[in-house]
Amino acid sequence: MQRFCLPRDVYHGEGAIDALKSFKGKRAMVCVGGGSMKRFGFLDKIAANLKEAGMEVQLFEGIEPDPSVDTVMRGAKAMMDFQPDWIVAVGGGSPIDAAKAMWIKYEYPDITFEQMCVVFGIPELRHKAHFCAISSTSGTATEVTAFSIITDYQKGIKYPIADFQITPDVAIVDPALAETMPQKLVAHTGMDAITHGIEAYVSTAHCDYTDPLALHAIKMIQHDLVPSYNGDMAKRHSMHNAQCLAGMAFSNALLGIVHSMAHKTGAVFADYGAHIIHGAANAMYLPKVIAYNAKDPEALKRYGQIADFMELGGANDQEKVQLLIKHLRGMNDDLRIPHCIQHYGADSYPCEQGFVPESVFLERLPQIATNAIGDACTGSNPRQPNQEEMERLLKCCYYDTEVDF
Repeated sequence: MQRFCLPRDVYHGEGAIDALKSFKGKRAMVCVGGGSMKRFGFLDKIAANLKEAGMEVQLFEGIEPDPSVDTVMRGAKAMMDFQPDWIVAVGGGSPIDAAKAMWIKYEYPDITFEQMCVVFGIPELRHKAHFCAISSTSGTATEVTAFSIITDYQKGIKYPIADFQITPDVAIVDPALAETMPQKLVAHTGMDAITHGIEAYVSTAHCDYTDPLALHAIKMIQHDLVPSYNGDMAKRHSMHNAQCLAGMAFSNALLGIVHSMAHKTGAVFADYGAHIIHGAANAMYLPKVIAYNAKDPEALKRYGQIADFMELGGANDQEKVQLLIKHLRGMNDDLRIPHCIQHYGADSYPCEQGFVPESVFLERLPQIATNAIGDACTGSNPRQPNQEEMERLLKCCYYDTEVDF
């Protein structure tokens, strides 16, 4: 038996944030990241809508990119003090992911972070609060998913929390918020979204309910992402819907080792000057993982179906996979995303020598590979890599060399 779970309500289209006026409750905690939502007036509008609904509103601001365990604990403490019956998270993946984890701790004050990370092990929520997520970026789709990514900076590891309990009750997908994204963020979130669609379609947990969502999202992103990056606001609006569809697919079909590797490399080199931004990591690793997974006959067939849906051509599945890889690498070029860690600069753009020295990468490689194998996303990947294969695959992602195993 499988389960297909989505928010009860998805409000979408221009003006969707006005749905907040109809919410029923006494107190709402609004969780938000940096200053962009305030700067563009969205935070004030959200607070005003909730107040119009008759609620007392408190803000929890300043949630950082790649939110930390410490931030989660601080936010949960603020919720315990304020006692909201609605948690409203607005922004990109980071504040929404952080708020999901805060929600767990708010409802169960004695739960540890380690217990939160047990896959599908979260106790029943909604005894104290319901959850609304309002996305301002077009990639993570955390507004409709059962996932949250939290970083333990002491270990340099990103941990996925995975449970249908943290699927929001309400998602608001208002394209006006996505118009404010800087160009680089459009690129990274968009490639995160296409990775969601592709990994969901070849996942061992895919089903008839997830396949159409994944394929349609992939095709939309194929046609809309680069124009959105170049400033086409109609395409920007379309991308906001596409990433949400991809999220609906992967929240139920799960993901694969592109995400496992991205989770375990994102923060591990922070002491050398930068994070590897999640969407950029996915973009770099996806072509390598496709080549690796395509050695599995079922995955090969399904990648071929993706290529057919994208109308890429090819006389057989092997040719179709190569054309799919070529197309994705071409998108990276159009979006100024490097092809490998070695050429990933501190500002995320391609450069001759990136911020991760070869010696440091090789020294940390065995532990990164071990952590990636143990990631929650690995279990639904079409091929299950052993330690040697994962290390070899990560080397291909560092040097941009061919995957032939």
